[in-house]
Amino acid sequence: MFIKVCGLRTSTDVAAAVRAGVDAVGFMLTESVRRVTPAEACRLAAEVPPQVLTVGVFRGEPVDVIRECVTTAGLRAVQLHGGEPRDHYEALRDLDVALIRATSVAEGQNLQPGSYGEDLLIIDSPQPGSGNQWNWSYLKTNPVAGRWMLAGGLSPGNVTAAVAALSPWGVDVSSGVEVRRGVKEPRLIAEFVTAARSNGSGSPHSG
Repeated sequence: MFIKVCGLRTSTDVAAAVRAGVDAVGFMLTESVRRVTPAEACRLAAEVPPQVLTVGVFRGEPVDVIRECVTTAGLRAVQLHGGEPRDHYEALRDLDVALIRATSVAEGQNLQPGSYGEDLLIIDSPQPGSGNQWNWSYLKTNPVAGRWMLAGGLSPGNVTAAVAALSPWGVDVSSGVEVRRGVKEPRLIAEFVTAARSNGSGSPHSG
């Protein structure tokens, strides 16, 4: 089970996520209560061990802005979360970073991983970052295969059931491991990782 914790803002956040055994950490480089600057993302990414993927999250920014931010921050993945067209992915491919497409069932985009040239797909809530659980029934009746991650309203209390019901390749969390909006809680991060892997699926990096 691949696990990403998004919206990290401090060294304490990063240390807690790494200690819990996550596979990826996300830094918001777009309008958000969890936003960090490229310089801050660079400093935090330097504290992440090489086996953990560092992701810059963008929503609606021009390609040249994304390229500059990723280069400055030294990140290893780009997550586009604003319904960007296929040519955005093509324009970023030469950066030699993993490309992640985030969408929702409501957006009407193709839910087949890789259909926009991305390496990973995230299926999120129609209101990303809200912390609200959305109706997963569509994914139960229209299962998705391949490298896709479930996001949107996940928490230590519901991620075990979500994984059992939908069999995603991975899960992505932000609000569900916060004590208040934008403030991560190390204990909740650890609990989330344990719950997500409680069916026996370890990290892809564990062998």
